[in-house]
Amino acid sequence: MGTLIASISGIRGIVGDGLDPSVLVRYAGAYGTWIRERSTEAGRDPVVVVGRDARPSGPACAQIVIGTLRGMGCDVVDVGMAATPTVEMAVLRHNAAGGIILSASHNPEAWNALKLLNERGEFLTPGQGEEVIRRADAGEAAPVGAFDLGGLDAESALEPHIDAILDLDVIDREAIAGLDATVVVDGVNSVGGTALPALLRRLGVAPDQIVRLHCKPTGRFAHPAEPRPEHLTELTQRVADEGADLGLAVDPDADRLALVDDRGRFILEELTQVLAADFLWRHRSGPFVTNLSSSRAIDDVAARHGESVYRSAVGEINVVERMRDVDALLGGEGNGGVILPDLHYGRDALVGTALVLQHLAETGAPLSALHDDLPHYAMVKDKRDLPEVEVAAVLREMAERYAEEDLSTIDGLKINFADRWVHMRPSNTEPILRVYAEAPSEEEAQDLVDRLKSELGEAIATAAV
Repeated sequence: MGTLIASISGIRGIVGDGLDPSVLVRYAGAYGTWIRERSTEAGRDPVVVVGRDARPSGPACAQIVIGTLRGMGCDVVDVGMAATPTVEMAVLRHNAAGGIILSASHNPEAWNALKLLNERGEFLTPGQGEEVIRRADAGEAAPVGAFDLGGLDAESALEPHIDAILDLDVIDREAIAGLDATVVVDGVNSVGGTALPALLRRLGVAPDQIVRLHCKPTGRFAHPAEPRPEHLTELTQRVADEGADLGLAVDPDADRLALVDDRGRFILEELTQVLAADFLWRHRSGPFVTNLSSSRAIDDVAARHGESVYRSAVGEINVVERMRDVDALLGGEGNGGVILPDLHYGRDALVGTALVLQHLAETGAPLSALHDDLPHYAMVKDKRDLPEVEVAAVLREMAERYAEEDLSTIDGLKINFADRWVHMRPSNTEPILRVYAEAPSEEEAQDLVDRLKSELGEAIATAAV
């Protein structure tokens, strides 16, 4: 049996080797039944928005999922190939009961996933996700009869998403157009290659100054899909060659944004949310929420503005729930995610792009100058294979070793030292333990990761006995 990972981050696997048609039917059936029951209780129509990224398996998987949802009595709005934030906003626009995005995010193109949304256009809460997974495991789908099958409508949802961004009171199209900017877009052969150029045109960037790199949405990724510096050497070179003002890179479902400055330097994806916050805090006051694995650079910039930062467990829905708790102005994750509640509660590379361009327009400074002005730390993101052991026992052993330090157990184990930290947590999407560290220099961060991975090996050996 192939790999299938079912978590609050979605139902994810390799198509034909874990994520096969019967699996799609099982989970879509459980979800559709849950949606129909909740809709009946709430007195609303059981409408579900479905969208997908450009993966080759997307059209076939979407047909299976849409047919299954209709078989459970749900009406479906098919928005076709669309970014994750575009689907989320379509749920809100249609007052729908939920949504499904077919995208395995940064996983290779052979993978796909069902990312499930609730009526707020947000990923399911842990409790909601567990209930859908329980129903799927128990085979608790309840199909309807021939005269109660759900209907089907199709639409493009991108333009309404862009309209909403342009309607934000902090976005001034004329000011952005006045930048006369040249922008290079790396769409990693998926939905961002369509969505970002469309957004840029609407923001006033001249069509001949939008340079497309891997923007044809074939679903055959030209490089590894995660927007990391080692994957974006073509983009950094192209920005330099074109004399461009900035470069934009997204993951296949365009909820994560990475930037390249006008000197052709990659801006660590950790800093996307920091740039957005630095801009927005110049207009408004309010707290920021990010996850435990995000850079402390956001804390430094918050201090400049006299603002507060709150931390949550890793995972978009965890950040969103904490944002609601503290009425956050802005939030995000250090993987390039920017969440602006004025638009919707979801990571959104399109609104992140608009905020950065507006920041450039208002400061009159090149992106390189804004980049240089940010706090700079080095972060190393590593992982360790996770054998069949009790993860909690391994992390308890590590916590005992560092009992004298500042520890957080909100999500795995984070050890805060005076000028650095390390965070160890089981992945929601892969059978691994993630080990992230941040320190003043890359060498120090790497040393911290290497040391902790070695100690983890000892703790795993102890737990396996």
